Amino acid sequence: MSPTAVHRLTVSSTAFPDGGAIPRRNTCDGADVSPPLALGAVPAHTASLALLLRDLDAAHGTFTHWLVWDIAAHTTRLAAGEHPRGATEGRNDFGRTGYGGPCPPRGDRPHRYVLTVYAVDRRVSLGAGATPADLLRAFSGHTLAVGTVTGRYGRG
Repeated sequence: MSPTAVHRLTVSSTAFPDGGAIPRRNTCDGADVSPPLALGAVPAHTASLALLLRDLDAAHGTFTHWLVWDIAAHTTRLAAGEHPRGATEGRNDFGRTGYGGPCPPRGDRPHRYVLTVYAVDRRVSLGAGATPADLLRAFSGHTLAVGTVTGRYGRG
């Protein structure tokens, strides 16, 4: 594999199909817990996994709902609401550490929420206040595979 080749890993959720509606339970209108995730096709030389959940349709640009890094490379599933053991959760754009579910303004068309999982060849040394830009910078040249699942949510 060339150093620039990035493979696809699979990311899915039993809570919603790719492109489908995110259940209320996983939003600010429900229990506000992260959806269950299944991961596959993680490359053999992966040292750790990371994820970002972002709203692509936020009024003032991309809004980060969840960022987590140093997830164990052998992880194939995360249960709903699970905080990955040994991983670091960063500060989301709500100003809190951990998951903050979809919560678009009432009356907006449904927003697109993209959950991206990265397989990287090293563990990342970042503090809990790290931003998505910090995380992506740390992955530069170290990303082995990337996968996404997209959900939609609107509040009527």
